[in-house]
Amino acid sequence: MAQDRLEELAAIHIEAEAGGGQKRIDKQHADGKWTARERIDYLLDPGSFEEIDKFVRHENHKFGMYKNRPYGDGVVTGTGTIDGRPVCLFSQDFTVFGGSLGKMFAKKICKAMDIAMKNGLPFIGINDSGGARIQEGVESLAGYADIFMNNVMASGVIPQISLIMGPCAGGAVYSPAITDFIYMVNGTARMFVTGPAVIKAVTHEDIDFEALGGAAVHNEISGVAQFEAESDAECLDSVKKLLSYLPSNNMDSPPYQPTDDPAERTEESLNSIIPDDPNLPYDIKDVIRLVVDGGDFYEVHEHWAMNIVVGFARLAGFTFGVIANQPAHLAGCLDINASAKGARFVRFCDSFNIPLLVFEDVPGFLPGVNQEHGGIIRSGAKLLYAFCEATVPKMTIITRKAYGGAYCVMNSKHFKADAVFGWPTAEIAVMGPQGAVNIIHKREIADAEDPEAKRQELIHDYHRQFATPYIAASLGYLDGVIKPSETRQHLIRTFNIVKTKRESLPPKKHGNIPL
Repeated sequence: MAQDRLEELAAIHIEAEAGGGQKRIDKQHADGKWTARERIDYLLDPGSFEEIDKFVRHENHKFGMYKNRPYGDGVVTGTGTIDGRPVCLFSQDFTVFGGSLGKMFAKKICKAMDIAMKNGLPFIGINDSGGARIQEGVESLAGYADIFMNNVMASGVIPQISLIMGPCAGGAVYSPAITDFIYMVNGTARMFVTGPAVIKAVTHEDIDFEALGGAAVHNEISGVAQFEAESDAECLDSVKKLLSYLPSNNMDSPPYQPTDDPAERTEESLNSIIPDDPNLPYDIKDVIRLVVDGGDFYEVHEHWAMNIVVGFARLAGFTFGVIANQPAHLAGCLDINASAKGARFVRFCDSFNIPLLVFEDVPGFLPGVNQEHGGIIRSGAKLLYAFCEATVPKMTIITRKAYGGAYCVMNSKHFKADAVFGWPTAEIAVMGPQGAVNIIHKREIADAEDPEAKRQELIHDYHRQFATPYIAASLGYLDGVIKPSETRQHLIRTFNIVKTKRESLPPKKHGNIPL
């Protein structure tokens, strides 16, 4: 082969890898962001990246665009490995046309998604883009639509993870929104459908980019994003950890990770973790960490709808999706946001063969006009639907309160839970003792010489007789009442039986979840 051909190839490689040039790379670094290729190099195992379509260039000849046709067209795509496991990914290059999406840019992403689907690989999208490439008009919009279609087809087939590491605006936000998990980097990431200028012109509201669609906003207020990181490195490290819990596709089992944490370990501190006063809070995350392997709990959606806790952990080396009411926030009540958060997480786990572990301490659904008018009925039904639909192994521990409809919704035996255990502190009833006594003994209390003393006497009596796990256990709604310290061993023994569970749903195109 002629030496000049090899030199030409090397020169093209150098030009393609330079992106928008050193000046724009320096600007990217000055803005606190890594380049598209630096992000890929950090995320993937060294030497594993196989780039696809490196030499693709746009075909637009309008507005003088033919004078500037950089290789790669503003997005880097390819395959590689993370901890030895293959993945497929793209990384938008803000140094080239501000990372704006055009026809060939979209085709590159769609080709990478096709590879991920055909080969059952997790798909990771690193977003850092100014949006649609205006110079390409409708072809840019068509490119977004093609990506959205692929996202939907891949949903429930392969894990899809979006990293927002710069701007992501307009129609571009809907691709991450369809994916399973969204990470955002604080200070550099932003997501919104319409920007501050348009909002001010239409609604006269004055707001800046960060307050409108920054990482904190979408992690704490809107619930659009599940994870917030302080730097590109922290974000990419967190993605690696998430992938360690997930299967590569819906036909695989989650990765098994051997542990030296004994299956028969007891945890005496659990015997006293529930306060004597049933109205006092405690942190359910302490319970989770004391039960799972090595106390390692990878929380999802940590800062939104904090009255419910979701995340990944392991028992005896096997991945579990954990869903738990949080008594330390809104007393663990289910509200609109908590129901939606829990439902989406349950459905993800069921899609990817991840068993479910529920810790229940729920006094009911959050009362209030705003909740009722906001659709708590519809939202609560989402969580109910998700648990009923799930066919993976499902286990529940009732630590304290399990009242009313919320008792049913939190993976009760009636939803084909494989095992439901109660602690001695479990309170399973239609409602709390105070509310029940006020209804059942209304006349008796009114006629008493000292109504308040009588009411307290009846509350104590009701609590003693009915706010216990033993009635439910006598009816078979609990599989057992267990010592809290032995929770881990009961769960692992049970899972060793139910991990080979095979259950299917009635034939149908799909159900109609109350979205």
